[in-house]
Amino acid sequence: MAIDDKIKWDKKYSENSELLARRAPSEAVVKYYKMCSGKRALDLACGSGRNSLFLEEKGFSIDAIDISQIALNTLKSRAKSDRVKPILADLDRFNLGKDCYNFIVKCNFLDRGLIERAKEALKIGGIMIVETYMEDPKNQKQDSNPNFLLQKDELLEIFKDGFEVLEYRTFWNESFEKYRMKKASIAAKKL
Repeated sequence: MAIDDKIKWDKKYSENSELLARRAPSEAVVKYYKMCSGKRALDLACGSGRNSLFLEEKGFSIDAIDISQIALNTLKSRAKSDRVKPILADLDRFNLGKDCYNFIVKCNFLDRGLIERAKEALKIGGIMIVETYMEDPKNQKQDSNPNFLLQKDELLEIFKDGFEVLEYRTFWNESFEKYRMKKASIAAKKL
């Protein structure tokens, strides 16, 4: 496990309890979960589980992966069933499998290699949601590492082969976030 990342995120969560507050799920998750032909989901970098908990309510079984034990403990305390499986793991090394999931969610965390691995873990006909921050001159946090920011239309390029793009949009992030940042979101179906 990337011990530095684990320490960083556990510290963030322990020093900023508002990061663990209950939050509404991503609008794209709410809109597209119904299109799934099965009920097996993967929530990557799930944090305290806003999307996992929503999917649990809709009858999904979810592998919810994060590097922070503090975030996963919060998720576990809020889950109402054993259909939510919190997994402590370094996503740089975790094997996602192949053709395993009907629905994959990846919000607020950009790792381009992980997106490619997640695409392989998605079953044919499965839906993948990727939603994260993008570069924009009006972002309030201008010191963000550019490696962690999407470029304009980058998600469309990533999903151009082997996927049907159901929706692509850009928007300003949710009001509960600390800094005003532009985001991009894509919902794509594996062909």
